[in-house]
Amino acid sequence: MRILMIVTSHDQMGDTGHKTGIWLEELAAPYFRFRDAGAEITLASPKGGQPPLDPNSQVPDALTDATARFEKDDAAQKAFANTVTLDGLKADDYDAIFYPGGHGPLWDLATDAKSIALIEAFVAQNKPVAAVCHGPAALVNAKATDGKPLVAGKKVTGFTNDEEKAVGLEKVVPLSIEDEFNKQGGLYERGEMWASYAVVDGKLVTGQNPGSSDATADAVMKLLGK
Repeated sequence: MRILMIVTSHDQMGDTGHKTGIWLEELAAPYFRFRDAGAEITLASPKGGQPPLDPNSQVPDALTDATARFEKDDAAQKAFANTVTLDGLKADDYDAIFYPGGHGPLWDLATDAKSIALIEAFVAQNKPVAAVCHGPAALVNAKATDGKPLVAGKKVTGFTNDEEKAVGLEKVVPLSIEDEFNKQGGLYERGEMWASYAVVDGKLVTGQNPGSSDATADAVMKLLGK
């Protein structure tokens, strides 16, 4: 079992002067869910190398058992410091693809042609495509095999407009996942703010927020029969 996890390379929160990147919990929790189930994981990013972590995901309130384990795990740290680029990656070589969030994907993965091509290849091969929180930004420009938006007619979720307002970034972000999915005909669903909420529609798995990381990863494992 091989799982491709693609993370953002973008570290600037618009023109605010603040840093962003990956939300650590959304990387760490799925990473260990997959690894503990025996998966071989490839970490990749648009620029390769060490990707940025959102500093806000490393404050005490945001830390979990999974983040503590990730910070101390030599294999995880080595993989994270040496993410591969998207060049040459093929859906044929993996069983599922997973996108952690953090605000970074709104700026790079939403429009990254190589990432979009990979998603479409996984869809064409009927393999699980999963994303959590802001990770679903990677899906907004992907197409299904019929050429329609990937999320059209599909149950999906992602970071809500209310949650974006709660963190005061609704006027900073370049797109709203909730709005984009609705415009594309997605059947957008949501749970309570900050509570775990994951949606599965066929092989498409989406999670609402950082608290949904485990549930989203577990849904992928279920699709893979683990």
